[in-house]
Amino acid sequence: MTTKAEETMEMKYSELAELDKKHFFHPTTSFKQQQAQGPKFIFTEGKGIYLKDVRGKTVIDGLSSLWNVNIGHGREELGIAAMKQMKQLAFSSTFATNSHERVIELAEKVAKMAPGDLNMTFFTSGGSEANDTAFKTVRHYWQLKGKTAKKKIITRNKSYHGVSMGASSATGLPAFRAFPSLAPDFLYVDSSIEDLERLIAEEGADTIAAFVSEPVQGSGGVNPPPEDYFKKIRALCDRHDILFIADEVITGFGRTGTTFGMNNYDTVPDIMVIAKGITSGYAPLGGMVISEKLKNELIELSDGVFMHGYTYSGHPMCCAVALENLRIIEDEKLIENVQNMGDEFQKGFKWLADKHDVISDTRGIGLLGAVEIMKDKETKTRFDEPVSVKVIEEALNHGLLGRSIIYEGQDTLAFAPPFCINKEEVETVISIIDKSMTTVLNQLK
Repeated sequence: MTTKAEETMEMKYSELAELDKKHFFHPTTSFKQQQAQGPKFIFTEGKGIYLKDVRGKTVIDGLSSLWNVNIGHGREELGIAAMKQMKQLAFSSTFATNSHERVIELAEKVAKMAPGDLNMTFFTSGGSEANDTAFKTVRHYWQLKGKTAKKKIITRNKSYHGVSMGASSATGLPAFRAFPSLAPDFLYVDSSIEDLERLIAEEGADTIAAFVSEPVQGSGGVNPPPEDYFKKIRALCDRHDILFIADEVITGFGRTGTTFGMNNYDTVPDIMVIAKGITSGYAPLGGMVISEKLKNELIELSDGVFMHGYTYSGHPMCCAVALENLRIIEDEKLIENVQNMGDEFQKGFKWLADKHDVISDTRGIGLLGAVEIMKDKETKTRFDEPVSVKVIEEALNHGLLGRSIIYEGQDTLAFAPPFCINKEEVETVISIIDKSMTTVLNQLK
């Protein structure tokens, strides 16, 4: 029997759901599903690793929403930092050499955290803009050097770099490139050095501006790189005079158990793209970080204006939130917790694999992990319909929000919880995955 309070909450959900269907154009959502079903959740509150919707249901945010709420939900310190900055200076443009205190402090902070000689940041509102900025910058750089044919960007199959025109064009998942009028001069290659060398030889190194890669592919299936991959990439790019862009949008600021994903592979790119974790999703902010060498060459070669900039490049409030977020990550030793809880997750995944013979692979690094499903591991045969979709749906019934990745014929469960997760909560997540898989597999028998 429902209580009066439950009836009131359900009524509130129904009213909001109707308004949602009528007025809100959802990103990355099926139009028909939105209109037929309405929102699965209308979240109203978050605390730590938990989210609560307007009907009072609480779920574990097993993906940090979109791989980005790194310090967890409900940290009042970030709200205070935003309020303080807005009261002092809500906005000022950073065009034409104008600046402000917070953007200077944040640029310095990123330079101190970044690997190697990466020390100058162009700020954006998010990862897609940051990737587009990197692509435009490398092409501009080669143009300044008189090598105007060097404009092709090579990217990896199963990669994800965003949904703006350039970032969509760079994404190695065909589903995201189904939109018309993509940007030209993007090439796609499998994740082997041999394939990359072959492509460079076919296209001609004098036509290639840059190679871009995530340290660990996220939306493409949580795929760590092959052994010594990035050291070989670095050497190959140097040999052929190609710039190397590392897309650290998901992996940056601690997700892999190191400050940046590339730290795991002892490789320094020419350009690093950042977003998501720099504010833990509390404010929209991204950026392109360039090397000292590239910075000096751009200064030397440029006479005119760098004709690229966003209204909110270096937004004061967003920068203030980022600074507070990075302070919390350092002061509370959250990257150390990522390492420890990442180990616990991998132990849990191995336990699941021992119990469920349909699990063909478990992989991950830090708090970025995946479980792959196959009907028959020996023949590498998939189920007729992706099992991961059903497991994620069942997991919601037990209070866990995760992600199913089925691009390019995959059948993968992906998880990336907030850095503040503890051992007991990890065990709860593993237990829910176990229950959900058991239920779904029994239904398939």
